[in-house]
Amino acid sequence: MFIGEYHHTIDEKGRIIIPAKFREELGNNFIITRGIENCLFVYSKENWAKITDKLSSLPFTKKDARTFNRFFMSGATDVELDKQGRVNISKPLIDYASLSKDCVIIGTGDRLEVWSQESWDSFFDSTKDSMSDIAENLFNESVNL
Repeated sequence: MFIGEYHHTIDEKGRIIIPAKFREELGNNFIITRGIENCLFVYSKENWAKITDKLSSLPFTKKDARTFNRFFMSGATDVELDKQGRVNISKPLIDYASLSKDCVIIGTGDRLEVWSQESWDSFFDSTKDSMSDIAENLFNESVNL
């Protein structure tokens, strides 16, 4: 399970260090793609297979299914860790997530997310005060957090 928040930088060649804590679970090869809310999603090959199985079960006759598949799958890139534990992120993905210098890598259970520091700060600041309402809407009384 991927958990935690880590701050790293992306260099001028588009390389970012994947925290050592996550490397074993990800393996040497994994997938980076466009996420939702202008971040990147990072999946192990195993979790990527689960996601693509779910996506392939969506009816291609539904416009939303086709649109989401195009958006999500067209950005997917198979990456490999180098000897320093870095991956090279493609220019289209860097542009999509507005990555420059300071980045935040967070674990969200089945995947990692890569955010620009500015986008993460904005997201966090805009949601932190509403967490109790969000939790109340998501969880019933039988779930204790």
